[in-house]
Amino acid sequence: MVFRPVFIAVVATLCSALAFAQTSNAMLDGARVPSPPAVDTPKTPLSPEMRGDIYMARKMYREAIEAFGDGSAKDAILKNKTGIAFHQLLQLDSARKNYEQAVRLKPDYAEAINNLGTVYYAKKSFRRSITFYKRALKLSPEAASIYSNLGTAYFARKQYVEATDAFQTALKLDPEVFEHHNTYGVLLQERSVDERAKFHYYVAKMYAKDGRNELALQYLRKALEEGFKEKKKLNEDPEFAELRELPEFKLLLTLEPRVL
Repeated sequence: MVFRPVFIAVVATLCSALAFAQTSNAMLDGARVPSPPAVDTPKTPLSPEMRGDIYMARKMYREAIEAFGDGSAKDAILKNKTGIAFHQLLQLDSARKNYEQAVRLKPDYAEAINNLGTVYYAKKSFRRSITFYKRALKLSPEAASIYSNLGTAYFARKQYVEATDAFQTALKLDPEVFEHHNTYGVLLQERSVDERAKFHYYVAKMYAKDGRNELALQYLRKALEEGFKEKKKLNEDPEFAELRELPEFKLLLTLEPRVL
């Protein structure tokens, strides 16, 4: 019985401590600031041009035309891009109309003028395509791709000297101009096998002249595979003088021309 008061005192102390702790927690809970509710950040809607560009990248040209059409009818860039989409669908008249609208809206729009040239090139109106390429170059004289297109049009007319001059200018402006792929406005049109073979031979000569031997050999191989039959020129043209001692060049001479 001696220890009863002590025991009661201990219990009372523990109860008081427990009550204090509970009170403190309640006070702390009350002091807590509730987390703000999550708010969805509004997304900026894509512009008609951005949507159209996405469709173009996916080669969904009809959808791209619709997307570009949602933009301003006075936007020269949208008209030009719409023309490109029609061009990819081989609807050349619709492409031409949109390019012309772009030029009316922006008379110094070199890219749209160039694209008009590609339409006439596709229609085999090479002389007219040259007119548009030259007009575009007056506005954008540093555009390698337009010089490349000009050279292609001269090449189609068998004006090889003029074609070579245009190609060489294109190479000076952009050493990789013939290596770009899937770019609009650069060598868009198909060629017959004979023309393609001769074209690749001329490109090989230009690369050899610039000392870019690996690319020169690559294009010589393409020319031979596509039916280039004047193999004696490989031993005659001065551009290939340095290549003639290379084993790769000698191997090319053993290949028989063939048409793919």
